[in-house]
Amino acid sequence: MKAAPFRYERPRNLDEALEMLQDEDAKPLAGGQSLVPMMAMRLARPSVLVDLSAIAELDGIERRDGGLVTGAMTRQRTLERRAGVIEELPLVAAALPYVGHREIRNRGTVGGSIAHADPAAELGLVAATLRATIVAQGPDGTRDIPADHFVSGPFQTALAAGELLTAVRWPLAQPEDRFAFAEVARRHGDFALCGAAVHLHGREPRSVRGGLLGVGPAPVVHEAQVSDAEGIAELAEQIASGLEPSSDMHATAGYRRRLARVLLERCMRAAWSGAGG
Repeated sequence: MKAAPFRYERPRNLDEALEMLQDEDAKPLAGGQSLVPMMAMRLARPSVLVDLSAIAELDGIERRDGGLVTGAMTRQRTLERRAGVIEELPLVAAALPYVGHREIRNRGTVGGSIAHADPAAELGLVAATLRATIVAQGPDGTRDIPADHFVSGPFQTALAAGELLTAVRWPLAQPEDRFAFAEVARRHGDFALCGAAVHLHGREPRSVRGGLLGVGPAPVVHEAQVSDAEGIAELAEQIASGLEPSSDMHATAGYRRRLARVLLERCMRAAWSGAGG
């Protein structure tokens, strides 16, 4: 199929882009790895396509205010290959190789993936698990949105009409932090049936944030205290038992719930032992 007719715009700065996005039928184009296929299948039919690729201020990575700030148009592969990213953002470094294939990550952007809000998206899950901050800008100025409150449903976010995700602020890993990530897909690069991300912080008892993708309309994140490794299995079972995933042609709800328990337990054990990153 072919996309429905649309007008193409390529603004040179953020102000121009925001002005164009005030059209209620306008849609921003970041990497295009999700939006373009949807347009080809006519699942998305914007009348105006606003290409953000020429806006230099939306691209780049820098350490600032105790964190790492990635512009919305930063390519996923650029972040993946950044020297030191394993030390700065171990969980992001662990998750990025699961985002599609290398060719997808060469074009796909950090901001585009998070703003797309696919329930199976790895970067949205990691951002929520790490308590990253989403920076949004619109006609009324700039505001910060906690990443664990950014996705409100499948392909739905907290962005207001005319707002644009401009950057993501990631908290840097601390010496006592431990992380792990795992997911299951039919083939590497396919959409995940289920995935888990874990951030273990502090000394015993340790604070653990466990996040899951593919088991609900948005990333599911739980926080708890774990006093020893023996409590990990019980916590994973407790979190999984409260899930209400849906069944589809790829997996049943029961299978996804079981995957959630197994992957969470594996990640928590890997993080506890220091083997997860």
